[in-house]
Amino acid sequence: MNWREMLLKHCGPGMLSGVTMRDWVRLLRTGVAIDPSRLPRAFTITLQSLRNSRRLGAERRQYEPQVRGVVLQPPIFILGHWRTGTTHLHQLIAQDTRFAFPNNYQVSFPRTFLSTEARDARKLARFLPRHRPMDNMEWDLSSPQEDEIALCSSTFKSTYMGTIFPRQAGRFAKYLTLRNAAPAEIAEWRAALVHFLQKLQWRHGRPLVLKSPPHTARIRLLLEMFPAAKFVHIHRNPQVVFQSTRRLLLKLLDVQSLQRPPAEGLDDHILAQYNEMYDAFFEDRRLIPEGQYHELAFERLERDPVGEIRALYEALDLPAFASFEPALCKYVDSLVGYKKNTFPELPPKLKARIGTTWNRCFEEWGYSAGAPIARES
Repeated sequence: MNWREMLLKHCGPGMLSGVTMRDWVRLLRTGVAIDPSRLPRAFTITLQSLRNSRRLGAERRQYEPQVRGVVLQPPIFILGHWRTGTTHLHQLIAQDTRFAFPNNYQVSFPRTFLSTEARDARKLARFLPRHRPMDNMEWDLSSPQEDEIALCSSTFKSTYMGTIFPRQAGRFAKYLTLRNAAPAEIAEWRAALVHFLQKLQWRHGRPLVLKSPPHTARIRLLLEMFPAAKFVHIHRNPQVVFQSTRRLLLKLLDVQSLQRPPAEGLDDHILAQYNEMYDAFFEDRRLIPEGQYHELAFERLERDPVGEIRALYEALDLPAFASFEPALCKYVDSLVGYKKNTFPELPPKLKARIGTTWNRCFEEWGYSAGAPIARES
């Protein structure tokens, strides 16, 4: 572990990088607990919140009139459970410069990025590890990132708050689907998402491609907000998804949490959350109008990324693929030699439990619950 990784693990503010002091104090007053071992991270969040608060007023004065007048173009939403290949798919489409996307800096500082990114991103990049904590994928502050992270720090109405406060994760679980959230909470969430997207579109002047796994469980709400939005869903062998999600959560807890996580229950959490996500997905997928939805398998995307993206563009009637293909091919060529994570074979009882609990998804996408799986992910 190099010094950047050590700094991220022990002191990094994580998904609360963009919180303001007012909101940070408001959150602490709700009774969330911070363990003594996580006080260095809490101290960093506090310092950053003061900085964010000072800059927020200037950002509003300079940009708010223009941003509020932005009429959003229909976004493209990439759906799929964590570790199904949503990031890979996002990166592929992001090579098309006719679209725009939120990047790491913008989702980390959703309230101030218009006035701070040009000045601060280069400074902050010196402290960022060269690869993501959960895998070998290279990233930097300009890399595509999840808009859910922006909502996490600007509203706290995100299931990702359960990664920051894992022993109190239950209080944030309703924000996965938002179905059981109060009307005022949903209204706040909607307003925050729209405002963040308005800022992005004002900055870039192009349609947005968005990727956040929790959106997989929010199709109904997203269609209410963006009736002409287009959706692409990516699925992957659920056995691999389970292994890779467990690794992801362990890594995120290491670099995000303000509490020591519970000693047990992680596997139960993964199994239950996957089902909650896909129960909502299967119920609402039928609501998407014809021509606005496309589905693909990670395994096919991995074998033939150019062919699968071409098929996606045709299915969703996106801009001419031919003019984008050279840039896409160049990016795909740059991925040669990428090494995926490796995992041991799952214990038979756990593997059988996954097959039973997630049986609907195995059947829906034609995966065999009992078949051996690749050791890489």
